[in-house]
Amino acid sequence: MYKSSLGSNNSVVLEKKTTELRNKSPKYKVLLHNDPVNSMEYVANSLREVLPQLSEQDAISIMLEAHNTGVGLVIVCDLEPAEFYAESLRSKGLTTSIEQED
Repeated sequence: MYKSSLGSNNSVVLEKKTTELRNKSPKYKVLLHNDPVNSMEYVANSLREVLPQLSEQDAISIMLEAHNTGVGLVIVCDLEPAEFYAESLRSKGLTTSIEQED
């Protein structure tokens, strides 16, 4: 929704309402599930290969979260990249899922 008002020199000023700014596309969580098969080092390295923006410490933290709690949050992003990341991790033998962020 746009709100229009007449400016001082008879020009129309369009202002975007703040409620519309909040209606962004939903975000999705890529989740890594605990992996009893692959080594911790392999899982952390795979995370860094698929998501090169992760630091070594971030990858280790995600791997340990999955190891200790059963599931670790890898990244929150739009649906298309989330599907890409999840599928890339699956191709390396890791178990992943995607769920919409609340």
